[in-house]
Amino acid sequence: MNKHTNKVLNVIKAQFELNDKSEALDKFAELCGDLFLNPNAKKSNSYDEFLHKVQQEKMKELWDNKEDEAWENV
Repeated sequence: MNKHTNKVLNVIKAQFELNDKSEALDKFAELCGDLFLNPNAKKSNSYDEFLHKVQQEKMKELWDNKEDEAWENV
């Protein structure tokens, strides 16, 4: 594995709080796989969908938590 790939997998592992690089690789395939498997899709649309998937999961993690709910009831 080259340095760039190693760095990318470490960032994915940290961002999604995964246990190892194998899980990071699975997450990468989950998020990016359709960009390669669906050659008929418009590239810009596929990239937008990819960004939406990543952002949606992270935003849910950040915003959907008990601490925020407690502040709403203050």
